[in-house]
Parts: sequence; structure tokens; C-alpha cells
Amino acid sequence: MGSDRSSPTIPSITRRKVRRGDPALVMLTAYDVASARLADRAGIDMLLVGDSLGMVVQGRADTLRVSVDDVAYHCRCVTAAAPAALVVADMPWLSYHVSVEDAVRNAGRLVRDGGAAAVKLEGGKKRAAVVRALLDAEIPVMGHVGLTPQSLHVMGGFKVQGRDALGADEIFEDALAIQEAGAFGIVLEGVPESLGARITDALDIPTIGIGAGPRCDGQVLVWHDVLGISDAPTPRFIRRYEELGARIEEALRHFADDVRGGSFPTAAESYHAPAAPLPAASRRG
Repeated sequence: MGSDRSSPTIPSITRRKVRRGDPALVMLTAYDVASARLADRAGIDMLLVGDSLGMVVQGRADTLRVSVDDVAYHCRCVTAAAPAALVVADMPWLSYHVSVEDAVRNAGRLVRDGGAAAVKLEGGKKRAAVVRALLDAEIPVMGHVGLTPQSLHVMGGFKVQGRDALGADEIFEDALAIQEAGAFGIVLEGVPESLGARITDALDIPTIGIGAGPRCDGQVLVWHDVLGISDAPTPRFIRRYEELGARIEEALRHFADDVRGGSFPTAAESYHAPAAPLPAASRRG
């Protein structure tokens, strides 16, 4: 676990604002027990079981085929690590779009079956009623506005949003509506730095940026991008802190060479039966 830190809670996260002198929040995606343990030991504040798993784990071109079952499964893997970090589960496409009742039922599965402490959903004003219904069911909600990947077809792809005044105002109003509905925090994705700062300054809840500039109250990135184990094109907002993909490939090639060359396993890496006792006649000499 993170060294000497208390476990973040929904109220403690909600109070975190950089302009009040609080440290910036750090959020990272996680999809299994190993990634959760390592991120938690590094002191990450929040772990997002993101529907990004559709792309980085399942190999899809987008997130649209991820199911509630998929997210619940990966939530169980992450929460098996018993992290101090707050675990937030993404609500997949169509899990909260059909009806409020469906949204509550699906979010409840991610909390009850997956072990998440909160859920995240995309959209602004038109999702406010869903946010309120989830809060009525005692399920904390994180919002997500700007570039919302579940809307990629409407947006014409993964494109920066809010570049013009009209688009920026609409995203700003969406963020205010999600705060008013009761969200404890909000992800700002793929918006100009100036808009990220404007929303952050206006909101009382923390903003978590991903491609929204440095003036948000925190930042989130995808596990595979941070560690350099993704072959996908890298957007400008991603910083790859390692190139583990190349190092892992080298290690696996070394393993394959050792097996094919006969140098693995050695005698020291093998089990040996104890020597059989001599027959009684032989022992009498």
C-alpha cells in the first residue's frame, strides 16, 4: 500500500482543490490485482477500472463493446488487492442510457459484485437525473465531460472538444450540471487548457484532467500508456514514464532462447527424488 497514507474516501476526495492548497489528485487505471497492488504501493489516490479495458485489454478499436460483466470482473480483480486507493468503476455504454432503473441496477452490480466504491459515467446535463438517482441509491458518482469516448460516433472520432466558444460554453454548463446533481468529482477529457482551467476554477468539486491541461485538480492516465506497454498511437497528453513493452519482449525472447537451447531449466531449477534406500542384504555387508 501507499506509504503512511490514509485511505481516501468520497468526502476527502470531494474536498480536494488545488486552489485551496491541497495536493493534486493522482488517478490511474487498473484492471487486475497486480496493477492494483503496484499502483497502490506507489501512492496513487484513485484506481479507475476503466472501460478503456476494451481497447488495452480486449484489443478493440473503441470502448463500445465493453459490458457490465466485463467491468464487474475486472473490479473484482482490482479490489482483491485490498488497495488503500479509492476504486472507481466505469459504467459502460448502454448501462445507464436506457432508463434510470437500469442505471441504478447496473451501478449496484459494480459496487456489490465488483467491490467498487463509486462509479463514473459520461455526459452532462442529460445525465443529471441518472446521477441523482444513483445518489438516492447511496452510490457515489464521478462525472466525465468533454471528449466522452462512448460518444465517439457522434463526435466523429476521438477529437478535442470545446475549441470554439459555443462548444466550450456547452461543456462548462455540462460540468456545472453534473456538480449540481451531486457528483463528487469530474473527469475533463480532451479539452483546451483554458477550458480545463475555467471549469476547475468554477467548480467546488475536484476536476481530474486527461488532456485538459495542468490546472485541473488532478490527472488520470491509462496504465498501459504510462508504462509503455501499448502499441496504440500516443496522444500528445500522454507521458510514457517507461518503455516496458520493449523490456518485456526482450525478457520473453531470452526465455524462449534458453528453452530452445537447453539451458532452462537447470538442475538447480528442477526437483529431485531422494535416493532410494539400499536393500537390507546390502546394508549387512
